Amino acid sequence: MGYKIMDRNELWLQWAIELQSLAQAGLTYGKDVYDRERYERIREISAEMLSHMSDVPIEKVKTLFCNETGYQTPKIDTRAAIFEEDKILLVRENNGKWSLPGGWCDVNISVAENTVKEVKEEAGLDVIPDRIIAVQDRAKHNLPVYAYGICKIFVQCSVIGGQFEENSETTEYRFFSMDELPELSTEKNNEEQIRMCFDAYDSEDWKTQFD
Repeated sequence: MGYKIMDRNELWLQWAIELQSLAQAGLTYGKDVYDRERYERIREISAEMLSHMSDVPIEKVKTLFCNETGYQTPKIDTRAAIFEEDKILLVRENNGKWSLPGGWCDVNISVAENTVKEVKEEAGLDVIPDRIIAVQDRAKHNLPVYAYGICKIFVQCSVIGGQFEENSETTEYRFFSMDELPELSTEKNNEEQIRMCFDAYDSEDWKTQFD
């Protein structure tokens, strides 16, 4: 398998991720008890590698990295792009940085429903999803690299009501022009992605982008 040019830590991370994926597939489809023990040990080694490289406690790595069953597939993250007077809505997180409202897609609702839910929870607004701006492989756009694959779906939405309410994730929302963006939570959305949303907003015949 070929690898792009990357630094040593990133290369080790890619190896650990691949080991985790292979071990999880083996645990899903393997029937022999001894083979399953070997796959379990391979998954433990991959978690130990990640803990060593990141200084994250091993038990936390296992919780994030080794608790899934079934064939390993990317997680889904939805982000809502909401505009008003040529400005985009961002929510301020508890760490003071800003992001498009969004989050993990719950297993029992659709991408559209999850987008609506996340906007309501983080911004207090009621929205209608209008169109998908882009479907992105997070690893190609955002840092740091995570130990699991993530598919990011950017959805343009229209506001139909609501108002901000105090919650556990965000402290406020504001609308920003492209040339006055605040400090972004770049692991969730960066300037390139915000600009993409503006480009879609300005285009009547925008075509969904995907990696």
